[in-house]
Amino acid sequence: MDSFVTSVALIGVVIVVASLLSGVIERSGFPLVPVFLLLGAAIGPWGFGITDIGFHSPALHALAMLGLALLLFSDAVTLDTKQLRTRARMVWRLLGPGTLVPATITALTAWLLLGLSGPAAAILGAALASTDPVLLRSVLRSKALSETPRIALRLETGMNDVTLLPIVIISMLLMPGGHDASASGTSGTNIGRSLLGLFVLGPALGALVGWVGISLLASVRSRTGVRRDYESLYALGLAFTSFALAEAVGGSGFLAAFVAGLLVAARDVELCDCFLEYGEATAEMLLLLTFVALGTTLIWQGLSSLDWRVILFAVIALAARPVVLYPMLKGLNLNTRDRRLIAAFGPRGLSSLLLALLPVFAGIPNAEQIFTLTSVVVLLSVVVHGGGTAIFLRGSGLLNAAGPAGVLAPLSRVAAGAEPAPTTQVTPAAVPAPLTRGTPAEEPSPIRITIDEMRALQAKGEPVVIVDARSLRTYDSDPLEAVGAVRVSPDDPVRDATEKRLSQRATLVVYCA
Repeated sequence: MDSFVTSVALIGVVIVVASLLSGVIERSGFPLVPVFLLLGAAIGPWGFGITDIGFHSPALHALAMLGLALLLFSDAVTLDTKQLRTRARMVWRLLGPGTLVPATITALTAWLLLGLSGPAAAILGAALASTDPVLLRSVLRSKALSETPRIALRLETGMNDVTLLPIVIISMLLMPGGHDASASGTSGTNIGRSLLGLFVLGPALGALVGWVGISLLASVRSRTGVRRDYESLYALGLAFTSFALAEAVGGSGFLAAFVAGLLVAARDVELCDCFLEYGEATAEMLLLLTFVALGTTLIWQGLSSLDWRVILFAVIALAARPVVLYPMLKGLNLNTRDRRLIAAFGPRGLSSLLLALLPVFAGIPNAEQIFTLTSVVVLLSVVVHGGGTAIFLRGSGLLNAAGPAGVLAPLSRVAAGAEPAPTTQVTPAAVPAPLTRGTPAEEPSPIRITIDEMRALQAKGEPVVIVDARSLRTYDSDPLEAVGAVRVSPDDPVRDATEKRLSQRATLVVYCA
């Protein structure tokens, strides 16, 4: 089959499968990653033999580079700069010793146990210290996770790649053949020039693109308006523009994309949820496509090299983070459960694989061994952390909260301190007569309803559904939620409510405070 047709078909299959399985996956707690790895194996040479994507595939190179750039940008945009300031001690422990010590332990183990060179071991340690946001997605969105662990894990997954990326790039420059190519594909005559591009040029251009871009959006939107669908695409434009500009002048496109997103977050311009969600969804699609591409052959190659040394290394690489991080979180006013959750949920996934692919793309000799060892640890992490995610979500009781019609049980209590403000009543045709204003011939308008009135309806046995329509930023930053509430996107509530199959005969009580 023609390679172009194969690529298009692959993209289509991934989007279709991801869309159709999204509801089942979310309710089961089972991560998408294993599904797409198996899909890759099915279309690869060990399955139907449709395609075989190797290290030097242009498609894999494009997917990996753009996916990592967009992931870094999206992670930075969703960071709350106020949380960074108020939780500076936690951030320091997570991104300083909490990230660098496990990376050092893993690198030393690779050097002593597997006989890797110093720079290669450093790259492997840095890659395997990166925690994966794709595998953590279900946990981070779960309201069973309290505020502090959610913020800690989100900050770590959003920022540790930027801590580890310089280690990878500098180590590549120290490897044989690494002086002629940096991690993001730029060329240079010496290490100093490469470091200048990494630490100065890339971040400076990223900051410029982020600041100018978000300022232009705010200005144009206030004067002439910007369509919502184009505002959602704007995130992709900023991410790719910052990446391309930095790469064109010899800087690091990855750091540029992250800094651009950080400047967008720092400006604190009110953005529609579509701006954040579309960028995240596109990044996730690119990452899932990369998983399919790697699943055809590459990620399974490590299984053929398994021996007791590799297995012991993989176990140590996964155990290093919780062993180091748990005692390090002491003194941050965290209870034992929160400390355990933060330390335990550190899956290795595509971000580790992408960092390990950078020296391969740069053409450094024998760099494939770094990726092969990384893939073994990632496969083990998918099993361990993927199963742990499902167990955590099932243990929280969230996965079985919905009945066959998709309507959650009536509100029996409100989380402490989460008493919502007077709420807005939607779907007026379904509102019982005593709460409806106007004559029967009129189309009733949405009305206000108090918590006492809502509880009175429940006491009478009326079907009532609590709908959480807060903005994405408010929803993510507030750990309190009305018990039994159904989350509906405020950007497109009608379509979202339809997809969730909310009862048309129930009273829908919407709150956005």
